[in-house]
This record gives sequence, structure tokens and C-alpha cells, in this order.
Amino acid sequence: MAKTSPTNVFEAYWKQFEKDFTKLLVLCSHEMISGGHMILTFAGRSKPDPTSEDCCVIWELLAKSLVDMVKEGLVEESKVSSFNIPHYTPYEGKVRDVIQKEGSFSLHSVNGFAFSWPAPGINTAKSIRAISEPLIATHFGYSIMDVLFKKYQEHVVDHLATMKGITMKGITYNLIISLIKK
Repeated sequence: MAKTSPTNVFEAYWKQFEKDFTKLLVLCSHEMISGGHMILTFAGRSKPDPTSEDCCVIWELLAKSLVDMVKEGLVEESKVSSFNIPHYTPYEGKVRDVIQKEGSFSLHSVNGFAFSWPAPGINTAKSIRAISEPLIATHFGYSIMDVLFKKYQEHVVDHLATMKGITMKGITYNLIISLIKK
């Protein structure tokens, strides 16, 4: 998802997250005794806006790298247009709502923390490559990986340079949720 994605895309991703997270809570509740504790951690966002800085920029820079490769004739535009990384970062308030609506757990705490990407950009590029390479390679082939992530590293470095001196919570936001089985 990106700032340019249509509203129905954001809604579809939210609905899928809500369905999957509810199912996870139901299944976990069947395996736990009353009073049992469960800790979950996953990527989220601190703001209701699904295009906020703390969730989408990392993927927008990857998209920008792919577009660069189209312009250079290294990747077909149709391949980029048909590519999708199924990634959704829920707003912590919505996560609370799903937990309460499902009803099997008491919410002990929800804590979010933001952190900045490591500098230089090579570390961020390596991390995202480790996460996304199998998905990207399946769609585009392994032959583009080195060039793609070199471009991605350059975009990350440029982005980090524009962020210097700006007070912000961080670039990536994670949620830690503590639940108690009712």
C-alpha cells in the first residue's frame, strides 16, 4: 500500500487483517487455560492514517527502485504494475478494538515503539531484502536482486538524509501486546 493506493485497497487490507487476527485470537484461546498469558509483537502504526510515515515509506522506496529499473529497461512495466507485497500494519487502536470485539482475552497492555532505520542505508536494504527477496524473486526472477537492492539502498540513504534534524518518533513502528485469557 502507498499514499496513491485507492481507499478500497486500504479497506480490503484492514478487513483481511481483522478477519485473520480474530481467527488467531479464537484459535489461541482454545489452546490456553483461563488466566494464561500471551504476548504478541508485530509491525503496526502509531497513527490512524494507513499511509503514515511509520509504516509505508520503507515499501514506497522499494517501489521507487523498481520504477527506476523500468525506466532503465531492466524490468517490464507490466511486471511492476502486477506486483504486490501483501503487507499491512494495523493502527494500535484498531488492534485494541479487535481484541475487545473477539472477547476471549483481557487486554493487559498495548505498547508501541518506534525506531529509526540503521544508518547507513545498506543495513536497512539488507533487512528488507531478507524479508522480501523470495516474494520479489518469484515475480521478477533472482537476476534483478543485486541491482534492485543497490538502488533501494541509495533511496534509503537519500531518504535518511532528508530526515536529519527532523524530530520524529521513528520510521518503523512495532506493537507489543500482552493478553490474559478470560
